[in-house]
Amino acid sequence: MTALELSSPVAVVGTGTMGQGIAQVALLAGHPVRLYDAVEGQARTAAATIGARLDRLVEKGRLTAEDRSAAGDRLTPVDGLAELAGCGLVVEAILEQLPVKQRLFEELEDVVAEDCLLATNTSSLSVTAIAGTLEKPGRFVGLHFFNPAPLLPLVEVVSGFATDETAATRAYETARAWGKTPVRSADAPGFIVNRVARPFYAEALRLYEERAADPATIDAVLRESGGFKMGPFELTDLIGQDVNEAVTRSVWESFFQDPKFTPSLAQRRLVESRRLGRKSGRGWYAYGDGASRSEPHTAAPAPTPASVVLHGDLFQAHDVAKLIDEAGIDLTYLEPFDPERPGFLELPSGVRVFLSDGSTGNDSEAAVIQFDLALDYRSATRIALAASPAVSEEQLQEAVGLFQALGKQVSVIADAPGMIVARTVAMLVDFAHDAVARGVAGGDDVDTAMLLGVNYPRGPLDWGQALGARWAVETLECLHQEYPTGRYAPSQALRRAAAREDLTA
Repeated sequence: MTALELSSPVAVVGTGTMGQGIAQVALLAGHPVRLYDAVEGQARTAAATIGARLDRLVEKGRLTAEDRSAAGDRLTPVDGLAELAGCGLVVEAILEQLPVKQRLFEELEDVVAEDCLLATNTSSLSVTAIAGTLEKPGRFVGLHFFNPAPLLPLVEVVSGFATDETAATRAYETARAWGKTPVRSADAPGFIVNRVARPFYAEALRLYEERAADPATIDAVLRESGGFKMGPFELTDLIGQDVNEAVTRSVWESFFQDPKFTPSLAQRRLVESRRLGRKSGRGWYAYGDGASRSEPHTAAPAPTPASVVLHGDLFQAHDVAKLIDEAGIDLTYLEPFDPERPGFLELPSGVRVFLSDGSTGNDSEAAVIQFDLALDYRSATRIALAASPAVSEEQLQEAVGLFQALGKQVSVIADAPGMIVARTVAMLVDFAHDAVARGVAGGDDVDTAMLLGVNYPRGPLDWGQALGARWAVETLECLHQEYPTGRYAPSQALRRAAAREDLTA
């Protein structure tokens, strides 16, 4: 099954931000496009807005005047659904309300030809449920674009329970012909991106609720150590706190209130107070003229320790030892005390410095400091540290000085299990394995979706392979001991991946 022919008109129903963006994509791909909106006059207003955007593309040299004129001639606002007869594809981008969407498609069935592909851009509702009242649900698919649709390449092509393979393939090939990168997804709550991405927000919110660190520090650590383009607090401010919280709640309810997807009370309070982020002028941060910038906690300069002893192997953080050596600090290597377990750094005061493993030092009488995971310790510009209660201020300053000597800014946070990056990445790896095992999508599609849909620095399955599934399992098991609610219990899929690693080790 090939892509929709360019001569075949594409209809977009709903002319908000997403509808306009999808219409622009189809228009520039070469299709005639018909716009419809239930609000009188809105389709014409949207057509004018799209025309203005095309004009700006001409001004920037991204579109020729001839192509802009031709595109304008292909764009037609219409006053009724009956005018969508003859379209080869109808994409809906209206309110996220199931009954409203169902009524729309029931009406469209009476208008369009039998071979017309029907698609919803829903991000949170069930594709199967939307098509459930149709006489011919086999031609119904999800085409989930990401905002802004003209710029972001990802499209999730979602097959409902009754979707025909030919319809899904045609939708996939059409999205690809439009210059997008489509991925296949089953009709599961959140599809790929909104399912796998939940821990990125949820773990940050939990750390905030437990006062492990403030939003600016959590954001900075995830950016500057974890390699994410934006931290979860600034990203949800950009998305809109109401939008992000609604998706989280929808996924949680769709999974019958599974604790792995539990929403945040702190975010609920933010929404209730109408602090919705950039669009309201205030969310986790303040915006607008005169708004002060929130800065992350950054430790003051501390003296560099004269020497460090490495006991064993730091495994996922092995580059830290290389950086210490390159910084000119006297580094002594000792034989592994247990080749099955990660090693640690011993500083002159006797304090031991470990890579975070999901545990906490609260119950330990030993002086222990944990440092957080980094995407790449060489390029990371910030490292988070967490000290057990037995650590003195002098010992903490020793550890701060060590990482500062490696060219890192240091954020000291509370002794939270799994710290910031480690617990977030372990959960993302687990969610990705679970999604693949449950048939939501193939592994390559999961990684592609997370790279392109939310701009992650590395696909979670690829990241998990680099860190080791065993590392993720052990980190989550430690978190599960600290929070025995089921939220952090490793999935069976991740456990199986760890078992395969053990067999090949």
